[in-house]
Amino acid sequence: MIVMGIESSCDETGVGVVSWDGETATLLADEVASSVDEHARYGGVVPEVASRAHLQAMVPTMTRAREAAGIDRPDAIAVTIGPGLAGALLVGVAAAKAYALAWDVPLYAVNHLGGHVAVDTLEHGPMPSSVALLVSGGHTHLLGIDSLAQPLVEMGTTVDDAAGEAFDKVARLLDLGYPGGPALDAAARDGDPTAIKFPRGLTGPRDAPYDFSFSGLKTAVARFVEGEVRAGRPVSIPDVAASFQEAVADVLTAKAIRACRERDVSTLVLGGGATANSRIRSLADERTAAAGIELRVPKPRLCTDNGVMVATLGAHVIGGGAPASPLTVATDPGMSVQISKL
Repeated sequence: MIVMGIESSCDETGVGVVSWDGETATLLADEVASSVDEHARYGGVVPEVASRAHLQAMVPTMTRAREAAGIDRPDAIAVTIGPGLAGALLVGVAAAKAYALAWDVPLYAVNHLGGHVAVDTLEHGPMPSSVALLVSGGHTHLLGIDSLAQPLVEMGTTVDDAAGEAFDKVARLLDLGYPGGPALDAAARDGDPTAIKFPRGLTGPRDAPYDFSFSGLKTAVARFVEGEVRAGRPVSIPDVAASFQEAVADVLTAKAIRACRERDVSTLVLGGGATANSRIRSLADERTAAAGIELRVPKPRLCTDNGVMVATLGAHVIGGGAPASPLTVATDPGMSVQISKL
């Protein structure tokens, strides 16, 4: 079976194609058009700009994906219906419905977050019972996974800023530009991660053990910079970047290891664009090794938003026997964690 996936939840227009043999998915095409450069001058994603970019990119991206996969049409289409930006999701879902109707193939509406988990199977094979740590500009989640064909279990999420959003805001504060993640990571290489003791949010004994909070950390960075400027001292951007990055990575990985132990699983999966951060990856590697837990991390290309992750999740949903979605299925920008929506 050939499954096509369409992703348009934020600022990437993704169309991916996989083949499905009933147990595993194999990548056939991965085409992405990003509008990140258009958002850079605003310092963040502008929903209206993203929606218009999807409109312009959808057909060319679809054409490239079909040519790369060597197909005229797929056997099924999967599409992200949420969570994400309302207008951006509408473009992808409208396109998926149109193609499904024109090609007379079934449509499967799936969850963006599940796609970030499912895409790991393209590199590392079938997914065992595990915990997934998803970190991006819009999401920070700890998810329990029993099967990709079954609902995911949300163990924790962010109560304010997502980790990737905090990276962007701190980078803007330090005049490092947008997107902030790569810029902060680069600056941190020359800094001392122990130079400044920034707070670790929601790590007290009475705090929710698997939830995250990065708003206070972002404010602490701003207050530190303001204090240095008032005192007439130069601000060491590398030290600030390294210390901030260390605080984020420390909380993310500590809670992920704790979640693995609670669920008694021996596999941790990282997903989402912010997991490209070198410190998050290295600290996760150190702590999983010490705990005897296998760490699975897709290559950076597959961690960011793409159509392949949607196609792969769709294939697992189909393999689990889920019925196709009606062509009246609606987008759900605030969609909760579940594997699919009928």
